[in-house]
Parts: sequence; structure tokens; C-alpha cells
Amino acid sequence: MTIEPSASLHLKADRDRSMKRGHPWILSGAVAKVDGDPQPGDTVRIVAANGTELATASYSPFSALRARVWSFDPTIEITAGFIADTINKAVAQRNADPELTHTCRLIFGDSDGLPGLTVDRYGEVVVMEINSVGIERWRDAVVSTLMKVEGITCVYERSEGADREREGLTVRNGLAAGVLPAKIYAIEGNEKYIVNVEDGHKTGFYIDQRDSRKLVASLAPGLRVLNVFGYTGSFGIVAAKNGATSVTTVESSGPALELAKQNAELNGVDVGKVIEGDAFEVLRRMRDRRAEFDLIILDPPKYSASAKHIERATRKYKDINLVGIKLLAPGGKLMTFSCSQSMDTDLFQKVVAGAAVDAKRDLRIIRRLGQPVDHPVHLHFPESEYLKGLLLQAD
Repeated sequence: MTIEPSASLHLKADRDRSMKRGHPWILSGAVAKVDGDPQPGDTVRIVAANGTELATASYSPFSALRARVWSFDPTIEITAGFIADTINKAVAQRNADPELTHTCRLIFGDSDGLPGLTVDRYGEVVVMEINSVGIERWRDAVVSTLMKVEGITCVYERSEGADREREGLTVRNGLAAGVLPAKIYAIEGNEKYIVNVEDGHKTGFYIDQRDSRKLVASLAPGLRVLNVFGYTGSFGIVAAKNGATSVTTVESSGPALELAKQNAELNGVDVGKVIEGDAFEVLRRMRDRRAEFDLIILDPPKYSASAKHIERATRKYKDINLVGIKLLAPGGKLMTFSCSQSMDTDLFQKVVAGAAVDAKRDLRIIRRLGQPVDHPVHLHFPESEYLKGLLLQAD
């Protein structure tokens, strides 16, 4: 199957510079005119204001993100073979790293040349998320190619959320190919976690925190650890396995906490104290009774889905960091994160710094944290760096 470009998108004279620098997104405001009548998911040619052909892209008439680049070689034909080759290249890159042979992000959207496609691997099972009309057009080719990857026997789909809605697509969750095993696990080093791919957050497990979990293992011995937004308990389990004197996990979801208890048992440790409730309320109660912790992990959900939500997000990030900082023992460490793509590293640091000022505590950054190697940040696509974090030490 081949989809020839059915139309051309001509860019405005002052809006083609980012494309020329290799950025793969074309916003609606950058389009001067459209030649032809492209339909959702159609392949189109991107043409600079001077008439130079720049790229081949998928077209999305319903979204402010009007087109996403398949290739900056405008002569490339987009075929099922192109999709398969691009997937296999991403798989080969992960397979070259022995830490990524079981649990990893197999495909990371634009950074792997497959805009709108996320695939996470848990051994024989992969969980696929499609949130662009371009990849939607090639869904069958994606599933077929994934099922041919050595060791993969099941593709499960979790295509949902605001990004998909903006593309004019409906929710689609369920088995795409193969048979779903009764038990699915994420494995990192000596740790093993139960993964609920059907009902869990995103694809069931936060693979992107692999490096930070390793860091917690090195920090935990002898410390009182507080894991906030704990989900299924991975940070707390790593801390317990590596000598933490106590572990407390805060999570709003009862089912997630039940899974945390099962994961602790699976790894041969005591889950510690688990608190079901709103993180802001729970931490304020801890503050009021003057609780203290030596290591606090704040890994909240995405508070800002887009730039228009950034002001609200900064308030939430500041509030949770403020109360977290107040719970730090003298010399204690705070590991704090933002997974909001629209909040850049500089802004996040300013928010945390503001929280420290209001808490009347002196903190210093001892390490910057981010995405592991299977979540590559494309040099010309800074939006792919969504996860940012700080490890701070209090006075």
C-alpha cells in the first residue's frame, strides 16, 4: 500500500524557518494555502514560501497542529514498508541496550520518526497508543509490524485522551492482536512490577522514571522516605529494597495502592505505610503535625496539557512543592518532577525556587533529572523533552 501526496501545504514566508531547521510540526497559523483537497491522515507535501519542497507530512484539518512530518526528504514515498522500516529501526536501537530488552518505550513518537505513536514493551506484550490521524491511517501496518518483532506475541491498544480528541478521533481501547496474558510484568534490574495494561494509567507503568528509580536505590539506605503520587509503589519498593528505615506512600487511587501492596510482596519487602487520599490534603495534615522525612519524592500528574493551562499548572506545582519542602528534615533531599510538556526546565526551576522562598528553606540543586535513553529527545524537537526533575538538598 502506498499513499501518494494528495495535496501541498504552502507555508507563509515568515513561518517556514522552524521547518527549515528540522522541526517536525506545522501549526495552522503557518499555512498560507492548501493545494488540493486533503482528507484527515492524507499524505501532503510541505512547500516553503519560495517554492522549495521541504518535507512529506500527514495532514490533520481538525487540529491546530495541521501537519506532522514523516520525512524531511520530500521524495520519500510513505508506504507500509516505510512504516515498518521506521518501527524496526526504533526496535533495533532499543535492542542494542541490554537494559531495554524486556521493559522499555519501544517507540517514542516524533523522536523515532513516527508522529503520534507511542509503544511501550513489557516482555511479550506491547501497549500501543495512537493520537494522530497520520498514524491512524497506518494502524494495520503498525500492528502487523509489531507482531513480527521477535518475542512479541500481543499488541494491546490504549488510544485515548485529549490529543486524540483534537485530531477528530474517538477512543479505542482493547486487544489489537494476539492473546493478552493473565499476568504482565515490568522488569527493571532486580525489581518486578505487576502492570495493568487494561485499566492502569497510560500504558500501565511509568517506564520514564527508570533512571530516577535507580537513583532512589542509591539514596535510600537509612532514610525515612515519602513517596507522593505513588501510583503502584515503584519508588517506595525500590527504597525499601535498598535499606530505607521507613517508607510512606500517598496515592489517591485505592486500586493503585492495592497493586502497590502486591508489588511489595512480589519483591519481598514491606510496602510500609500507605495513605489513600488527595496529596495536597494529606501533606498539609503531615505538616500540621510536624512530620519529617529524609527523602521526599513528588511525581505529580501532568497539570498542564497545553500552554493555555500553564498558569494554573504553576500554581499547583508551587503548592505541592511548598508543602513538600516544609516536610523535609534538616539536610533532607527532595526529588521533584514535572511531566507537563508545556512547562520548560527553566520555568519549573523557578516554580520550585518560589516554593522554597515561601517555605523559608534554603535548598541547592545537586542533580537534574529527566528521561531515560528510550525516551530520546530530538535535537530539533525540544517538545520531546517532557519530563524534567530536580534533586535538591535542604539546609
